[in-house]
Amino acid sequence: MLVDSHCHLDFPDFAEELDEVVDRARQAGVGRMVTICTYLSRFDRILAVAERYDDVLCSLGVHPHQAAEEIVGVTVERLVELSKHPKVIGLGETGLDYFYDKSPRDVQQECFRRHIRASLETGLPLIVHTRDADDDTMRIVREEAAGQPVNGLLHCFSSGRQLAEEALDFGFYISLSGIVTFKKSEDLRAIVKDVPLDRILVETDAPYLAPVPFRGKRNEPAYVAHTAACVAEVKGVDTADMARISTENFFRLFPRAGTGRQAAA
Repeated sequence: MLVDSHCHLDFPDFAEELDEVVDRARQAGVGRMVTICTYLSRFDRILAVAERYDDVLCSLGVHPHQAAEEIVGVTVERLVELSKHPKVIGLGETGLDYFYDKSPRDVQQECFRRHIRASLETGLPLIVHTRDADDDTMRIVREEAAGQPVNGLLHCFSSGRQLAEEALDFGFYISLSGIVTFKKSEDLRAIVKDVPLDRILVETDAPYLAPVPFRGKRNEPAYVAHTAACVAEVKGVDTADMARISTENFFRLFPRAGTGRQAAA
């Protein structure tokens, strides 16, 4: 079994054939999909998708691109309250994006801090988006944690070795997308080679970043199998072991998602 730990099934790209997309994922051996929240104000839309399918879970949070637009409604109390729904397994995606800077950096940082505080209160893992913000990302996590354990992962990892090492030292997991399959991603694959197997998850970030051989096309959860196969090759394990290990890692990080046996049932 495989898990697509990060996709966006509520996006318009899938509106016309969502049942078919989910069915293709199942046929490809994907036993769980996590549809990710990027607007807190649209959480009901994400939750509706998760409630529609037994094997789809969801997150709760605000993407850094939307931080300025959403910050007024993002309170720790609201995050904690909404996260009580059993389909919600994590908080995010949240974090920092200094590449596009679609929201002021101070607003991104404050929004991120509120998600971390909610994570500390609920115990739900953080799903962290970080781009061109390596130093601030882990600095803010450490400041808010203040010595307390914070569970989380760096999603769609494509940053440098230093951030990977700092995140792993803190106890975070690393989630890999189709980027790892791209020809130009030699540096990323070199980093992945050194990431412990028990800290790796795989994802699609669908509809974006389709892996080779589908690069340039709309991505979908079924394609996570190609990313997992590439990671298996980099790590020197067979594809079945990579599927099993990454799935075990997913359920360890996201205990609310249940057990592997329940997911496969």
